[in-house]
Amino acid sequence: MSHEIRLAFEHPQARARATAPDGPLDRISVRDHVVEVEIGAFQAERGTTQRIAFNVVVEVRPMTGALDDDVDRILSYDRVTEAIEAALAEERLNLLETLAQRIAERILWEPQAVRCFVRIEKLDRGPGALGVEIVRAAGDLPSAAAPDTAPHPHVVFLTNPAIASPNLGRWLDQLQARAEPVILCVGHPDTPAPQTGHRMTQRRVDLLALEQNAWVLAGRDDRCVVVATRTELDWAMKHGQISVWAPSKIVLDAVEGPAPATHDPVDLAAWFAGHIEASDLLLIGAPPPAASRVPVLIQDIARSGL
Repeated sequence: MSHEIRLAFEHPQARARATAPDGPLDRISVRDHVVEVEIGAFQAERGTTQRIAFNVVVEVRPMTGALDDDVDRILSYDRVTEAIEAALAEERLNLLETLAQRIAERILWEPQAVRCFVRIEKLDRGPGALGVEIVRAAGDLPSAAAPDTAPHPHVVFLTNPAIASPNLGRWLDQLQARAEPVILCVGHPDTPAPQTGHRMTQRRVDLLALEQNAWVLAGRDDRCVVVATRTELDWAMKHGQISVWAPSKIVLDAVEGPAPATHDPVDLAAWFAGHIEASDLLLIGAPPPAASRVPVLIQDIARSGL
C-alpha cells in the first residue's frame, strides 16, 4: 500500500514506467512547463491569471530502422507544447480535467503516440500544488478524424531581380502583416550550377544551388530564416517566422515527390505549395508553372503591391 501511495504522487515518468504495457516503448517528456492563464470555476479565479504547471509524458512506438539524427522522424517536443498552447487558446475553461483531456487527445492524434500522461497543477491556489493527472491511450480517442490544426501558408516565389529589388523590405512588411504564415521560395543563382552529366547527381546539384540562393535572400533581410525540415517549417509557421525554403530534404524524402528534373524552380515551388497545402502561390517576376494544385497569383516586379 505504501508503494502505491508513493507512486500516486510520483512524476508521470515514474508512473509510466510502473504501468508500462507489454513490449518496449520510448518516452518523451516535458517537465515543469509553467504558463500564466485564466482558468477555474470559482469567482475569485475569473478576470485574473494564475500559474499552471504542466508535466507531460508521451509513450511512443520505438523507431524502426536508422534514426539518422533526423528531426522529422521523431515526435518533437514542440508537438507537446503546441498541444498545450492550442488547448489553452480554444476557450476559457473551468476544469483542469477538461484541459488535460484536450491536451492528451491532441498529442495522441500523432501517429507515433501510444499513451499520454498529463499532470496539470495550480501553483497559486493554496499552500501547495493543486492538480489532476490523467492517462489516456491512443485507443481511447473518439472515432472522428483528427482536427486539422495545420496552417495553410502563403507561398511566395521571388526571382533574382525581386531578391535584389529595393522594394524587398516593403514587400516583406506586407507579407508579415498577412494572417497566413509566409514561406519564400527562390530560383537558381545567376551563376550557372556545375553540370555532372548524370541525372540523379545533377538533381542534387540543382537543389543545392537553390539552397545557396536561399541563403543569399536570408542575407538581405534578417527576418528571412532558411529552413530545411518539415518540423522546422511547422514551428516557423506557428510562430510567425518568415521562412525561406531549402528544398533538398523535403524533395528527396517525399513519397510522391516532383519529377526528377528540378531545373525549373517555379514548377518546384508549385509542387511544394501543393505538398504543404498552401493557401496560394504568389509569383513575383516569374512566369506561371506548368501545373499547380493551389491558386496561382502573378505580380510584375515593377508594379508589385502584393
